[in-house]
Amino acid sequence: MFPQMMQSSLYDFFFVFIFFIVSIALSLIMVTINSLIGPKFMGEKKMHTYESGMSPIRTAWMQFGVSYYLFALIFLAFDVDVLYLFPVLLTYQRGTGFSELIGLILFLALISLAIVYAWRKGVFVWR
Repeated sequence: MFPQMMQSSLYDFFFVFIFFIVSIALSLIMVTINSLIGPKFMGEKKMHTYESGMSPIRTAWMQFGVSYYLFALIFLAFDVDVLYLFPVLLTYQRGTGFSELIGLILFLALISLAIVYAWRKGVFVWR
């Protein structure tokens, strides 16, 4: 029985291997054709910035405040945390016990504590 399972498993991976080889071959063929047929001329506007058909006004290297990045990171973290609440909702529809409720309250308390900490540090204040 074990050799038959091993053979079936290898047969499934054979298609993955074929897909891998075909994808590598196609990407190499496309790069080669592009280098053979593609234009070799680099005009003077090749290195200019193109933004919606308008010439750039200033340099693209502008400094932003750290608060923008912190706000984005906090949003991302809480967005992912809210995704963890959906399986909990599905679990409670089946009628689970008291220990899951304690775990949910602890999870929400930690999230709330993180929001309070960020608020006290002034992350949500725009200057």
